[in-house]
Amino acid sequence: MDRVRSVLALCAATVLAVPGITALSSAARAADADLARNGGFEAGLDGWTCTAGSVVTTPVRSGSSALKATPAGSDNARCAQTVTVKPDSQYTLAGYVRGSYAYLGASGTGTTDVSAWTQSAPDWQRLTTTFRTGPSTSKVTIYTHGWYGTGAYHADDISLVGPGVDAGQPPAAPTAPTVGTVTSTSVALSWPAVPGATGYAIHRNGTRIQSANGTSATVTGLSPSTAYSFQITAVNEAGESAKSPAVTATTTSGPGGGDPSDLPAHALVGYLHASFANGSGYTRMADVPDSWDVIDLAFGEPTTTTSGDIRFDRCPATECPNVESDAEFKAAIKAKQAAGKKVLISIGGQNGQVQLTTTAARDTFVTSVSKIIDTYGLDGLDIDFEGHSLSLNADDTDFKNPKTPVIVNLVSAVKTLKAKYGADFVLTMAPETFFVQLGYQYYGTGKWGGQDPRAGAYLPVIHALRDDLTLLHVQDYNSGPIMGLDNQYHSMGGADFHIAMTDMLLTGFPVAGDANNVFPPLRPDQIAIGMPATTNAGNGHVPSAETNKALDCLTKRTNCGSYTTHGTWPALRGLMTWSINWDRFGGWEFSRNFDNYFG
Repeated sequence: MDRVRSVLALCAATVLAVPGITALSSAARAADADLARNGGFEAGLDGWTCTAGSVVTTPVRSGSSALKATPAGSDNARCAQTVTVKPDSQYTLAGYVRGSYAYLGASGTGTTDVSAWTQSAPDWQRLTTTFRTGPSTSKVTIYTHGWYGTGAYHADDISLVGPGVDAGQPPAAPTAPTVGTVTSTSVALSWPAVPGATGYAIHRNGTRIQSANGTSATVTGLSPSTAYSFQITAVNEAGESAKSPAVTATTTSGPGGGDPSDLPAHALVGYLHASFANGSGYTRMADVPDSWDVIDLAFGEPTTTTSGDIRFDRCPATECPNVESDAEFKAAIKAKQAAGKKVLISIGGQNGQVQLTTTAARDTFVTSVSKIIDTYGLDGLDIDFEGHSLSLNADDTDFKNPKTPVIVNLVSAVKTLKAKYGADFVLTMAPETFFVQLGYQYYGTGKWGGQDPRAGAYLPVIHALRDDLTLLHVQDYNSGPIMGLDNQYHSMGGADFHIAMTDMLLTGFPVAGDANNVFPPLRPDQIAIGMPATTNAGNGHVPSAETNKALDCLTKRTNCGSYTTHGTWPALRGLMTWSINWDRFGGWEFSRNFDNYFG
């Protein structure tokens, strides 16, 4: 969000690493099978492990998809999969590549690991190599990668042809799990062992969330006073069983929750340009219609990026000729609060880069923000950190236990403010999709480095403050395509994008694809959907009809289009928009549509 529009280009995260050089070829026997899984990348990256890479629709050698991977830094963009093979058997590995320095190889053969490569392939070029497995080899890893510091390469139609192995049958479905200890944030589960199973998977509300080696597990990160459905599946090399019968458990009530009791069941949140003017014009606080339940004053900004010293300056009369006096402004805030509205100071925006790199900056942040809140009698704080305000250090890989100073200090500062002002302190956040939903694919620099360190960087902040958080309204605009829980990319411009992005917050998702590291869902009353008020306000504006489709799908499970949600959330809090000023410029269409929808 910025004074005209906030733009953070979605940085495509990079890919993978290593092997050797040699090339042979061999015709496959007619009885042999292709053992490579998803060699044409028609099912995305299913079956493949990539440090960074993506599936593209052009160029492709056949079908509708291919792999694109870009080496970066010390990463050579490796994608790999492990395949079950027969000992002492001959195999042929083949595939098509294009681009510079593309490798195709196999490791763990038990004899001589092999690879084929090309320095340059301006069009699709076939690489092939053969190997024989060792006398005790049962698995090999096939891979493709580029070379350090060179351009992107593409790969398609990868095959491993040779004698197949009968993996047997998947296990039988477990019986229904038994619920053990239940707390406000966790549920303990146990179940009988299943013959032939090598492990188990836990599904919450129909979505696989974590794995277990034994016959018990505790699901954590749940919301208080919320009912959850759990099922178990058994797994082995042949696959995954059907789901067990479901069991339901309701978490106990917990403290806090960040939900002031006087906030409406369905709330409309808007940003008021209080410190500047732009093409939308200045709107006086007293002229904000009653439709707006939460009014965010844009913006409090730091004196320098790392000072932590936040200042809020009213728009000067030279820029905003109709600006009211400080006394009138404060009186109008009190009048809004008397009418049940919340007025917050929003910190950041595009121009307000805030990096709390030290504890001194953290303490200054607390002091300066408190002064703004006290001066104007505000109800709380909105965190709208954008650009390079938040990023993760290379060794910071666990969103539940962050190490990076700018993350740790921000969390500490907000907790201090919450403790100072008490239970009625309103805390909201307005991150961009790059910092939240992108975390489903990429988190920080990644295990092998090379990714944008800002990817998913809001997740540790949201998670640490979830019990204090009143509203999260992600900016579903000025965004590149983002992968949803259906493993498909979703783009701005219609209801589908808002549905998919919001479903991720309400369902939870594995961070960087790790099923054992799941970002837990937020409560529906903590979620508002961020949208531009008009086409002038930001990229990604949708007509009112599309807004209503998104609300129908998420709250009623109707008008969902092609995306299937993982639940129905009639308690979804509402909508946020950039901005009140732009809505006024657009004839109040956005707020009037909200009022008409929720009555």
